Order: sequence, then C-alpha cells, then structure tokens
Amino acid sequence: MQTERCRLVLITPDIATVADVAERLQRAVDAGDVASVIIPDWGMDEDQFQDHAAALSKIAQEAGAASLIAGAPRVAARIGADGIHVDGNRLELDDAIRQYQNRMIVGSGGARTRDVALDLGEAQPDYMFFGRFGYDNTPEPHPRNITLGTWWAQMIEVPCIVMAGSDPASIRTVAETGTEFVAASQIVFGSDVDAAEAVRNANNMLDQAAASRTESES
Repeated sequence: MQTERCRLVLITPDIATVADVAERLQRAVDAGDVASVIIPDWGMDEDQFQDHAAALSKIAQEAGAASLIAGAPRVAARIGADGIHVDGNRLELDDAIRQYQNRMIVGSGGARTRDVALDLGEAQPDYMFFGRFGYDNTPEPHPRNITLGTWWAQMIEVPCIVMAGSDPASIRTVAETGTEFVAASQIVFGSDVDAAEAVRNANNMLDQAAASRTESES
C-alpha cells in the first residue's frame, strides 16, 4: 500500500512591500514541491491588493503551484488566479461556489468546531482549511486544528489543509495526522528565515512522514 504524501501549502505573509514578498516567494517555490500558495488580502484596499496578488500569483503559477486568493473573489477572477479561499459563513461559501466553482478552485476556512465544519462541507468546497492566517505564532500547531484535521481526514472525502506552527518540526506533526496538506507561513516567510532552505526542510519532513505512515500500514 502506498500512502499518499502530504503536500505543502504556503500562505504569503503580511508584508506591505510586494517586492519583498515576491523575492521570498520566488526562492520558496524554486526550492521544492509546493502544491499551492494562498494569498490573503491582509486588509489592503482592492486596487492595492490586485497589484499585490497579481505579482505573487504569477510567481506561484509559473512554478506549477495553484494560486488561491483569500478575501477578494473579484480580484481572483480579474488576475486569472486558480482559485479563491472563503473564510466566512455558509452563505458566503454557497455564493462563491455558485459563482466561481465552475471555473476555479473554491476552498473554505473558518471552521472551529465539527458541526461548523460539517455544515461548510455540505456545500462541497474543494478543500477545508483548519487554522487562521497569522496565528501560526506558537511553535506547535493549535491543538484544535490538529484534532479537527485528524478527524476530517479520517471521515470526509473533501481534502483538508491544517495550519502548522512556527517550529519547522510542526510540519511533520501535521503530516502525521493523515491530512492531505500542511500550511506554512512563519516557517518559510518569518524574519531571518531562508525561504528556500525552509521549503527543502519541509519537504524532507513530509517525505519522512509519508515513509513512516507507509511502514505502519504495510
């Protein structure tokens, strides 16, 4: 039995200068496997965010990673992004799926309980995200996200992403839950972090976790 390998999702940081983010992102995606890049709006106005997102989306797509825009579906459509991330309620998710899922990925965040996760999952998003952008500032992943991600991966067919912590070792902690994707931000884009080395290390840990799961299931 070959266990599917957990893959890395990057969340771009809250840094106003797009050139700085772009340089770090380029180094990251050039260094190893990245499934997708989620680009939050971080409170920017729509015009500013559109320029910001267009530059980062191009880098992700040219490296073979899906670009997912959080918080601004119209921006995602205008710049030709691969998808949108909806961190809201069921009505917002239903509306996004109705308008956009026929032409791009629509993922869901915002689930902090099983009941909310199941309600959002009934809308059939392309993935479920457990965690909050900007809250990966403790070494370990939030225990609630680990618990929800483990349960979801075992019970639900819709893929899920679980937010890692700030310690690189938390990448493996998430991967060992069986979730399909692990999200990283501080680990890769934190101050004084070599983004390329961080992605290489993350992928090494994901390889090790996959090999360990394969051994345990054989």
